[in-house]
Amino acid sequence: MQKEYRLGSIVTMKKPHPCGTNEWVITRTGADIKIKCSNCGRSVMMPRVEFNKKVKKILTY
Repeated sequence: MQKEYRLGSIVTMKKPHPCGTNEWVITRTGADIKIKCSNCGRSVMMPRVEFNKKVKKILTY
């Protein structure tokens, strides 16, 4: 199943970030997805396939 998201979308990941939140903002799309923690601002970049496995829910488009 292809999930629909774009720049600025807020997503919930399956595992929470060590800072305590599991909400992330998408800052880059393409072959790799870059997400930024909405609480502490930490950025993480991962392949799209891995991102699709780890995302739980898309909160806003």
